[in-house]
Amino acid sequence: MDSGTDSRPETQGAGITVQRALELPGLRSGLPEILAGADRLGRTVRWVHAGEVPNIASLLKGGELLLTTGYGLGTRPAEQRAFVRTLAERGIAALVVELGPRFSRLPAALVDTARAAGLPLVQLHREVPFVAVTEEIHTEIVNGHYALLQRAEEVHRRCTEALLGGGGVPQVLGILADFGGNPVFLETPDGRLLYAAGEGPEGADPLQVWEGLRGPHKNAPPPAGSVLVDVPGGGPGTAGSVRARLVLLPVRSPLAPVHRMAAERAAGILAVVLMQARQEEELAARGRGDFLTDLAEGRISATDAPAQARVLGFKPGSSPLLPVVMRVGDALSPAGGTARASEAERGGGWAVLARAVSEELAAVGVPVLLGVRPVEGRVLVLLGLRAETERSAVADRVAAALRAGVERAGARRAGSAPPVVVVGVAGGWAAASAGLRHAAETATAAQGLTDRPWYDARRLDIDLLLWRLRDHPDLAAFVDRAIGPLRDHDRRSKPPLLPTLETYLAHAGRKAETARELHLNRQTLYNRLARIGELLGTDLDDPQTVLALSLALRARRHAP
Repeated sequence: MDSGTDSRPETQGAGITVQRALELPGLRSGLPEILAGADRLGRTVRWVHAGEVPNIASLLKGGELLLTTGYGLGTRPAEQRAFVRTLAERGIAALVVELGPRFSRLPAALVDTARAAGLPLVQLHREVPFVAVTEEIHTEIVNGHYALLQRAEEVHRRCTEALLGGGGVPQVLGILADFGGNPVFLETPDGRLLYAAGEGPEGADPLQVWEGLRGPHKNAPPPAGSVLVDVPGGGPGTAGSVRARLVLLPVRSPLAPVHRMAAERAAGILAVVLMQARQEEELAARGRGDFLTDLAEGRISATDAPAQARVLGFKPGSSPLLPVVMRVGDALSPAGGTARASEAERGGGWAVLARAVSEELAAVGVPVLLGVRPVEGRVLVLLGLRAETERSAVADRVAAALRAGVERAGARRAGSAPPVVVVGVAGGWAAASAGLRHAAETATAAQGLTDRPWYDARRLDIDLLLWRLRDHPDLAAFVDRAIGPLRDHDRRSKPPLLPTLETYLAHAGRKAETARELHLNRQTLYNRLARIGELLGTDLDDPQTVLALSLALRARRHAP
């Protein structure tokens, strides 16, 4: 056996160690001297046993601290070596021998064999009552197990409170990852990743950990010290079935028994949540949404992104990437139809939406990575184009598929604004990162614009700039100076004049087209334009005035 430091994960934080047992009053009063295995004192003592028979190893299960006065050790060196070897093979925590009538000093054969086997060997120079030592250590072990149970129950309580507070599976996995200090994964029984939480070494994204340790080796055993816990299925005829699997990988620090206990309790909670229809699909969509959001916000580099995308099933090769963002906002009808439904309730709506949109996008004919972000009300999409010249045609098909998915899912609340689809710039992974971020912000800024099948993010930069300035008092002051008199007029008088000005500017001052769209005769339009100029005290034919009024009309959607 290796005589190096014992760092087995099961020995970490699992109750009383050999070192702790030697520090308790019972053994300490025996003046213990460590003769072998000093670097293995971190082993966990599962139980204490006292005995004097030669074949005592056959009575043990492993993890025991064995107390003896040495009468069963034998008198010949060969017997003593065999006695120690069988104990080491059984996996006991330590051997403690009380000196006295049988031995005044432990034989060299005994000590040398213990050192070679890596077995902690301790001799006691004073007599101690074994019964008292056993009771003392067992009390400590039971107290340690109770403390572990309390820690695991605390995790269970936090997970339950998260669900009752409107959280979902990601929150439960996040709590478990924080508790264990390692990344946590939820996978299907066949090894497909559903969701990842936590961080890898040095803050690495958990998808990097998955790619390196689990992705290519789904059928291989996980790394030593990992924790795998089945999430049971539910429903008729599913007794004993597995719905999913929790995987805790010890990549930042060793995992202890308490982490398995916490995972087992979390698995019970997850089983209840996953019984809701399509929860696995919604989780996978949220996991992809988290990846795309991290990519957009620069938390995943363009170098690491392709490998992580492959874990999620997206393999565009060297194709240009087209980022698309749809903002559903408050248009998504939560389960039960209440505006204040919890995240768990809304999850049903997002699961249906993700399924419907995915099925519609399947007909587009290009590689697609689709994710959802319920908190922001977004659907994020990354597509692989055959060429950048396809951008407009693919954008048409994708926008139609996204909107059709929303309709199929019944995700539009009556009276709500239609979803906004924004298409970014095509390019490589670095461009996809910036494009996703730009499209996501622009989708928010575009709320309230005239409905279109999709918007080109590049053509909404002015709206995005004005949206970013929405809380600045100068923006509100500018809007008030530019069109305040018209707003005051429209509050008091009919017909309102702001729509006339908006239409006139939208048609670049072409009066015939403006009159046609407003269903006005030309003279009525001339009269309204004259009235607008009079109220504003300006000339509508002046280019600077036209620019200021155009900006003010676009900014009024954002100004407080």
